[in-house]
Amino acid sequence: MSELTLMIMRIGFLLLLWLFIFAIVYALRSDLFGAPVRKLPSDAAAKRSSSNTPPQPAPAPTAAPPITPSGGALPSAGSNETPTTLVITSGASAGTVLPLDDSVITIGRSTDSTLAIVDEYTSTYHAKLARNGTHWTLTDLDSTNGTKLGGSRVTGTVLVPPFTPVTIGTTTFELRP
Repeated sequence: MSELTLMIMRIGFLLLLWLFIFAIVYALRSDLFGAPVRKLPSDAAAKRSSSNTPPQPAPAPTAAPPITPSGGALPSAGSNETPTTLVITSGASAGTVLPLDDSVITIGRSTDSTLAIVDEYTSTYHAKLARNGTHWTLTDLDSTNGTKLGGSRVTGTVLVPPFTPVTIGTTTFELRP
């Protein structure tokens, strides 16, 4: 074999080795930090159009009313009373009651959130509840896995009726008078 052929084979083998190393580093990075998330164009257009409109009430759930562990049906979501507490109904912190003293409640995995939810499906800064007179509004803060109000995904800012389930990650809570 000529010297030129041997040199080309060495360079080719070296390039192949580096490609293998980069593939391993990319796989490790994806496993540790997650794959990059790309937003669909329709989501961006919906967010732009919803940011120009005032908050709209969420559609009423069409499913049967939830049943409490004691067997009684919960009060209707059409209650006119002002919510004063946030009650976690399912998830790791089920049963926790948080008084709604502040005018803004931040929700996320961050330790500086008012309601810190520690689960892998919750973003660091996931959502925000804000008092608007006697009503509360919910805003999803561009979270990766989204926020659901009464089973429907939240886009923009929506009004939160009392006793309507809000789902963030694996945690569900309600605002109650």
